[in-house]
Amino acid sequence: MKQLIDFIPILLFFIVFKIEPRTIEILGQSWVLGGIFSATAMLIISSLIVYGAFFILQKRLEKRQWLTLLGCLFFGGLTLAFQSETFLKLKSPVVNWLFALGFAASHFIGKQPLIQRMMGQTLSLPNNLWVKLNIAWVIFFIISGAANLFVAFTFHDIWVDFKVFGSLAMTLVFLIGQGVFIAGYNQANPKT
Repeated sequence: MKQLIDFIPILLFFIVFKIEPRTIEILGQSWVLGGIFSATAMLIISSLIVYGAFFILQKRLEKRQWLTLLGCLFFGGLTLAFQSETFLKLKSPVVNWLFALGFAASHFIGKQPLIQRMMGQTLSLPNNLWVKLNIAWVIFFIISGAANLFVAFTFHDIWVDFKVFGSLAMTLVFLIGQGVFIAGYNQANPKT
């Protein structure tokens, strides 16, 4: 459920981005609603609300949530400060590559690969499979970051659509593949 809530800011960003830009009056101030810059402001505000609520309820944020929040604040803030969407286009690739770096570094730091630390309480797999799964996550995040970068700077008209739906589809396909891989192992090695 937490993962679905994590998508609220990006969905709100998408909705506001798709609104035809128009000027509205709020408390005597003129604001532009719609387009990249108001969508970026919505991304920042909704991220602060969602992750603030997580922090209040859980008394902490996971590292991935901190990284996502800081990425939104940093790249979104630069986008608004310099009125350039280039900064926001860099957010997904950089965050994905930082995740890849974290998964890769876990092979050398600590006793377990990161995926085993995350899922080891719910799954029992031999060490070599944990290593393979972790490497698969590294590759996934590298490819995801590269795909986001390529689409953002090559296909300007669809980069937001890809960011929301393409990235989500890639993640779902990868998760299904991971599930099939794990299920195949469990069928070949039933517990006695």
